[in-house]
Order: sequence, then C-alpha cells, then structure tokens
Amino acid sequence: MLQRMLALLITLTLICCALPALAEGTLRVGMECAYAPFNWQQLEENEFTAPIAEGFGFADGYDVQIARRIAEALGMDLEVVKIDWNGLIPALGNAGNPGIIDLIIAGMSPTDERRSSIDFTDYYYQSDLVIVVRADGPYANATSLADFSGAAIVAQQGTFHDEVVDQIPGVEHVMPMEDFPAMIVALTSNFVDGYVSERPGAEAAIASTPGLTYVAFAEGSGFTASVDETAVSIGLVYDSPYKDAINDLLASISEDERQEIMREAVGRQGLAIE
Repeated sequence: MLQRMLALLITLTLICCALPALAEGTLRVGMECAYAPFNWQQLEENEFTAPIAEGFGFADGYDVQIARRIAEALGMDLEVVKIDWNGLIPALGNAGNPGIIDLIIAGMSPTDERRSSIDFTDYYYQSDLVIVVRADGPYANATSLADFSGAAIVAQQGTFHDEVVDQIPGVEHVMPMEDFPAMIVALTSNFVDGYVSERPGAEAAIASTPGLTYVAFAEGSGFTASVDETAVSIGLVYDSPYKDAINDLLASISEDERQEIMREAVGRQGLAIE
C-alpha cells in the first residue's frame, strides 16, 4: 500500500510540474528589463507597467505593452521574468519540457540560428541599424560605414549586431558586452567610439544620456541585414498553444499604432534599475 501511495504521489508531482503557466492563469514573459525602449525596469507601478517576478519591481517598454495586450487577449494575468539575454532561450524550454517562461518578448530577431531551437510568431516591430556615438566625438558626422574605419565599435553579446560590426572597413571590433547599459557606460567613458543599435534603442539612449547621438545610414551606405535580422518577433516553443492567438492579435495592430506605442515608450523610458 505504501509503495502504491508513493507511486501515486510521484505521478501527481510530475503532472503538476509539467502543467504550463496557462493552467495557473498567468502568462510568464521573459525579457532583459535592460533594453530601453523595448523593455526596462523601474521601482514604481503605473498604468503601463507589469510586475516583475520575485519582487524585482516593475517592467515597462514597448515589449511590455505588447505583452499586456497578449495576456488580455488570452484572458491571463501577466508576469514579467527578468532574465539575462543569453538565458532567455534556455528559460523557454521546449514542448516536452516546459521552461520557466511561456514567451520571449525581448526585441529578439527570428534568425535562422534561433529558429533551430525555438519557434517565432510574426513580426511585432521592424527597425533599422544605426551606430550610437558621442555627440562631440570624431564620428558624429559620419554618413557611411567607411567613415568608421579605425573606430572601436562594440555590440551586445549573443546578437547579430555583433556579427555586423565586421562589415565596417578597418574597424576595431571590441569584445561584445552583456547589455546596452554597459555599452552606454563604455561609450560615455571613451572606452569605445560607438555601439550598434536598432534605431529605437538609439533614440532611447540619447533621450536619457546627455552627450550622445546616433548615425543613421542612407540605403547602400549602412549595414547589410535581412528582414529577419532587423525585425523582432515573439519567441515560443514549437507547437505552442499560444501562437495562433498571438498572430491574430499582432495582425490587429496597425503599423501606425505600433509606431505610436514605440514613440510613447521612448518618451517614458529610463535606463534599467539594478
């Protein structure tokens, strides 16, 4: 009898551990909370924020606004899980082994390499690549990649931004850094001459950090990248029950509305609070 009771207890435990967050009515979304204006961390709650798990305050940003809409469409509560960039995909798990989050909404591009591990929804934002520099530095008036020859340029670790640095002729490719706040510090302290960013991230940086600007490029003068590399999608496990509903929700958000959500996020943004 004792053996049967133990076997039943083990079975029930395994079943409970395998249940997705949907069974609890909570949608757990992973993001860095350090990539303004897509996502950042703050102490105060307001009408735009979502709670961060484990009592780490609140998250806001473009990604959070999209996550809020998705949670509402699914009839679930939203909880943000703060995870370092390189830990996001492992935290998602897979269909046979649910992870600690249900979705990745973190300004992540659906590259071929990432598609080999996880699935993605349709795009929820598309941008272009720029280089953030010091406004009083030697590269503030650059107009092409060739103008950055000899510059020390950095990008975020584990992103395709780091791969495109080598498209700059004669570049000094600095070892990639963990996140954007670290790169901003490196730039303002003259450790690097610039860092690669998507345009919204650059706009957020110059809004929050005096003395910075960014260089945008005319067609044919900047980085070469595919649409999958410059757009961002929501990461989820293969055969996720959420995918179709999320794509339906994304299709209902017009391009004008997406740009307005981003403009508002840039206006509210701040650097991540550690």
